[in-house]
Amino acid sequence: MRLQDPFGWIDEESRGRERAGLVRTLRPRTAVADLLDLAGNDYLGLTRSPEVITAAATAASRWGAGSTGSRLVTGSTELHAELEQALAGFCGFEAALVLSSGYAANLAALTALTARGSLIVSDAGNHASIVDGCRLSRAETAVVPHLDTKAVRHTLSAHPGRRALVVTDSVFSVDGDAAPLAALDEVCHEWGAALLVDDAHGLGVLGEGGRGGLNAARIAGRQGVVATVTLSKSLGSQGGAVLGPAGVIAHLVNTARTFIFDTGLAPAATGAALAALRVLQGAPELADRVRTVAETLHRLLTARGLTAVRPDAAVVSVRAPSPRSAVEWATACRTAGLGVGCFRPPSVPDGVSRLRLTARADLTDQQIAWAVDTVARTAPVGALAPVS
Repeated sequence: MRLQDPFGWIDEESRGRERAGLVRTLRPRTAVADLLDLAGNDYLGLTRSPEVITAAATAASRWGAGSTGSRLVTGSTELHAELEQALAGFCGFEAALVLSSGYAANLAALTALTARGSLIVSDAGNHASIVDGCRLSRAETAVVPHLDTKAVRHTLSAHPGRRALVVTDSVFSVDGDAAPLAALDEVCHEWGAALLVDDAHGLGVLGEGGRGGLNAARIAGRQGVVATVTLSKSLGSQGGAVLGPAGVIAHLVNTARTFIFDTGLAPAATGAALAALRVLQGAPELADRVRTVAETLHRLLTARGLTAVRPDAAVVSVRAPSPRSAVEWATACRTAGLGVGCFRPPSVPDGVSRLRLTARADLTDQQIAWAVDTVARTAPVGALAPVS
């Protein structure tokens, strides 16, 4: 008897993705950039900063290429402790804990701060790492409509006295819109719930000198408030962190599985993030510049007849007619020398495909104008609003 191919089902799923225009492929980039990059998340242009690169090399030379183990075994260095102290102080929190990625930071916070029988209230537009953290937490998760503070209040009021955690992105990665953090904090305080905010797209962009979305909302360091950040966007490195009260951070050290059982962040990435943070502290105008670039991109794109969401931070989203046309549009931009993001289902919660442009503080006015012209002249049928 001939056995069936145990992975034969993959071929059928692949054909389905192809028919729907949802095939994803890896495109290794060269060391020397051959595209103007508006796809990555290097908001402040620090990934290739000489200070950041030198700090990464120095850290690797001093501490070694790898961290050699989990943070609780051999993976914690004096550099990790220095970065944690600097992050907490800069963002306005009592303590911080560095992990290997922002994804791991969200999993750590969500699984360690909830339990079976507790309640999580999660925005429908939250990042996949939050969605996965909710699933792994074993808590009951109530998904509320995007940016709907009334729905959060209604959900909490239906579970009085229950241990609860409200979780949201500060800036949502698809459209770049910001959560009503001050209002959410007020609702959480009213019902005794904790608030967890993923500030991945706010750090380095929002708040005083780029201190983040929680600083901008004046809730950083508040009782019951915890934040997660990534070191791979504005700080141009790699890794993530959880920020909050010292007791919360100590709890994570003892209970968060993605901290306890994961290898510590490599010294080079740790040193790079610390150097980038110092660059930002010395040049707070970088945060203002990246917001100005985003606003300019939006203004020029809409002036050309494209449907773009007004950015609250550094992400500018441009609607595409379909998943396949979004791929073709992004490919046309790449052929012209412009790298842009392409978001399609299931990465977008509303099912609407988009080009995703990320503003950078180091873009010149000439580069901005050329990028807008490239996006507009390669736009597919249906992307441009009809001329009246």
